[in-house]
Amino acid sequence: MKLQRKNRLRALSLGAVAVSGALALTACGSDDNGASSSNSASATASSSSSIKCDNAKGQLLADGSSAQKNAIDAWVKNFSQACGVQINYKGSGSGAGVTAFTQGQVAFAGSDSALKPEEVTASKKVCSGGQGIDLPMVGGPIALGYNVPGVDNLVLDAPTIAKIYDSKITKWNDAAIKKLNPSAKLPDLKIQAFHRSDESGTTDNFTKYLIAATPSNWKYSGGKAWQAKGGQSAPQSAGVAQQVKQTSGAIGYFELSYVSDGIKAVSIDTGAKKPVAPSTESATADIAAAKVVGTGKDLALQLDYKTKAEGAYPMTLVTYEIVCDKGNKADTLPATKAFLRYIASEDGQKVLSTIDYAPVPADIITKVRTTIEGLS
Repeated sequence: MKLQRKNRLRALSLGAVAVSGALALTACGSDDNGASSSNSASATASSSSSIKCDNAKGQLLADGSSAQKNAIDAWVKNFSQACGVQINYKGSGSGAGVTAFTQGQVAFAGSDSALKPEEVTASKKVCSGGQGIDLPMVGGPIALGYNVPGVDNLVLDAPTIAKIYDSKITKWNDAAIKKLNPSAKLPDLKIQAFHRSDESGTTDNFTKYLIAATPSNWKYSGGKAWQAKGGQSAPQSAGVAQQVKQTSGAIGYFELSYVSDGIKAVSIDTGAKKPVAPSTESATADIAAAKVVGTGKDLALQLDYKTKAEGAYPMTLVTYEIVCDKGNKADTLPATKAFLRYIASEDGQKVLSTIDYAPVPADIITKVRTTIEGLS
């Protein structure tokens, strides 16, 4: 299964998800050159066969969260084959996506952080008679990927992670890391801590975790822009993952689907009986406790970063699709609604678990579906 997952991720990074023969009969056309496991192909076929295109046509421009890009790539493949609509999702980062949305450059944006009040205000200029709203669509753990020779099962806790990223722990054989990993052969190797160079919702959620879980060790206010001094940076989740993969002694944060050959994932000591590894199941256990804190049609969530529940991974994120509740452009509204309707559907959400993402809990995604139908 591990090898199959890696193969799927390679295919997704090239924007290609394999389809079965059944899908080819229902699609409007295919240029697929990849391969995938039977589970992935089955999910793709099933989701495509149930897509309602309505009056969707033309093309959509979108931008934002790179953490959800592998999910968007899979969804776009299915939707475009079924409906013939071209969707160009850049995945430039949450900050870039929100900016593009508030400037009217994209039909929708992806962000790992809910809109701020000033961003909602800015959105009213492009949402005629309405405003931008947050629709939670993708869940998942923020993995801490590492590349430390000879260390296969690394455990860290919030204080240690904070000190690593605040340049207060600089060697892998530091006493604090040894205490958490008594049986590991930790090398006398410099820690190379990578963070995002672009404004990122992944950064926002990562630092929200540190602020909540270990406030005495993380004194920064947080946000999409990295604030701590030291360390090294790279753009987007894929860029950070690539640096970790090729740098001995490196550690970096990114969505779980970027953990691949040469990168292992840290398990977190939350205070529960056992350290918790990032997975769709452990992330779902945490996201299930999230509360809707948005008002009106906005469905922004509040996550529990301080959980100590058994099997619940605390460093999670939810990616929102940001769209106008009213005042969407007439030429893109049909395709936008059809695509959002698909990705929020039962079949659309099922795709997530096959590529290391967590589906949004049922009670929340039901509200998302209702909101999508009311977009105008």
